[in-house]
Amino acid sequence: MVATKTMKEVTQEAWARRPLIISGPCSAETEEQVMKTAVQLQETGKVDIMRAGIWKPRTRPGSFEGIGTKGLAWLQKAREITGIPVAVEVATAKQVEDALHFDVDVLWIGARTTVNPFSVQDVADALRGVEVPVLIKNPINPDLELWIGAVERVAKAGIKQIGLIHRGFSSYGNTEYRNAPMWHLAIEMKRRHPGMLFINDPSHICGRRDILQDVAQTAIDLDFDGLIIESHIDPDKAWSDAKQQITPARLGEMLSAIRWRREDVASDEYHANLEKLRQQINQLDDELMQIIGERMKISEKIGQYKKENNITILQTNRWNAILERAFKKGDKLGLSQEFITKYFDAVHMESINHQNKVMNS
Repeated sequence: MVATKTMKEVTQEAWARRPLIISGPCSAETEEQVMKTAVQLQETGKVDIMRAGIWKPRTRPGSFEGIGTKGLAWLQKAREITGIPVAVEVATAKQVEDALHFDVDVLWIGARTTVNPFSVQDVADALRGVEVPVLIKNPINPDLELWIGAVERVAKAGIKQIGLIHRGFSSYGNTEYRNAPMWHLAIEMKRRHPGMLFINDPSHICGRRDILQDVAQTAIDLDFDGLIIESHIDPDKAWSDAKQQITPARLGEMLSAIRWRREDVASDEYHANLEKLRQQINQLDDELMQIIGERMKISEKIGQYKKENNITILQTNRWNAILERAFKKGDKLGLSQEFITKYFDAVHMESINHQNKVMNS
């Protein structure tokens, strides 16, 4: 007689799977919608955990703010039918209590909660003594310390299984994405927490379904451990975030089309060739650092001339000329204007710092 696995064991197996795929509607709307979505997600054969928003923190009052606690019973029923573990977002101690009462398998802390240490602590306190996996989304604003602080608060509450969700950051002037991915911040967070589950949320980064696959592929190429993607049986009629949701069938197609990468391969030839190229990179990096150091020495000499002649550090016309020249050269070398701008901004600020020390010594 084969023993039946407990839901806790099923959840543990799902949590350990790579890639980990979490999907479901932005919001649980009706019992029928939740059941149909769950069945269709199961039919794809690709979803490890089903998600659904029960309480929805909205930017402005009057928007749909979630069906509330009664939706938890629908998720419980969906799990019974499909055998797929379920996950919900929690933002208060009461929500944690309600979710645990209905045996929700995985909890996540949303971006609007992560941004507030008091709220995170409230949730963490409610989790003391509980064994449940917890995912933590990055805060809305690009602040790694807030994200790290949330991880630390939840860990101090005794939670052993903590994962991270990169859902992009609010950024002034951003037009292409709903939330700018700022991949460099996600990479830095991943560097600081090696071995911690790290998944990507292309739905909230994109805000629209037509670029979902491109962002998801980028995340996989960057060695993310999985994806959390919003899916709905009728996306255009969804009560929240309709533009970024896709049907379970489309989800299956998208996941099949992704080129899944691996972090390493057992090949001596591969490692030998890669090491040669990395040594070249190291040599060039050393040369770049040397050149930048020489550049700063010249900046200090310029600062001395400005000090002697009582001239301001910032020379706007000169800075514009440097950027224009760099854009032209960078284009010929295959370097994007975005990179040129970020690189020269960093060099410029370091140069200003060196000149400032000379001017005020």
